[in-house]
Amino acid sequence: MYLKFKEFMSKDDGAITVDWVVLCAAVVGLAIALVTSTRDGAVELADRTIVFTPGEF
Repeated sequence: MYLKFKEFMSKDDGAITVDWVVLCAAVVGLAIALVTSTRDGAVELADRTIVFTPGEF
């Protein structure tokens, strides 16, 4: 039993898959954070742009 456990722990097959999943999750998390942090400012800017008429400041 100990030898099988030692053999299992020494294998590194699939390690790149775990790294890839963690990296993708981090990118998705950053994208969600970016969208949520800029959403209110973008909506406000769009609202101000809609009501802007030429010649007024």
